[in-house]
Amino acid sequence: MILKIRQVGEPALRQFARPLSRDEILSPHIQELIVAMRETMRDAPGVGLAAPQVGFPLQIAVIEDKQDYIDKLAAGQAAERNRSAVPFQVIINPGIIAEEEEEEQVPFFEGCLSLAGFTAIVPRAAKVRVECLNENAEPVEIRAEGWYARILQHEIDHLHGKLYIDRMYSRTFMTLDNFGRHGKDVATTPPGPSQTG
Repeated sequence: MILKIRQVGEPALRQFARPLSRDEILSPHIQELIVAMRETMRDAPGVGLAAPQVGFPLQIAVIEDKQDYIDKLAAGQAAERNRSAVPFQVIINPGIIAEEEEEEQVPFFEGCLSLAGFTAIVPRAAKVRVECLNENAEPVEIRAEGWYARILQHEIDHLHGKLYIDRMYSRTFMTLDNFGRHGKDVATTPPGPSQTG
């Protein structure tokens, strides 16, 4: 079943999602929701989807970065983004820790299924560690870097009522059409004091 993806302005996107108990995770309702979220993410298509994006204020997200998506990138883009395939996974009740001692931030363009048609440069930690539960209510530790780390941070932000526009370099916010025309000319370095806003 394909679910409706909520767009920016919907209250569900700004709520702090609640954690789930083990019994809730294993319930038919939540198991069906996970399947529907996977189908919705793949249909979009996207590399991640959080429950608040489909109207459920629950700490659940699904992630999958298929090799097919990476193969469609222009030459060199996968390496530039430190991007490799990520098999389908479910993260529930996640906690996240930046792995870099100095919390190195890497700025790069990011989009969101809940801000359809737009993109902006967003700084994110280069490496993260996530502790969470999977769809079987089993504890999991994920260590990720590059694009995978970015996806995790983006989806966990959704579970805390945040969108990438809360973290972006605001002067880089643009439509995807303009990104196609001008995105390669936009520096990914932080804006100077006169450019913030």
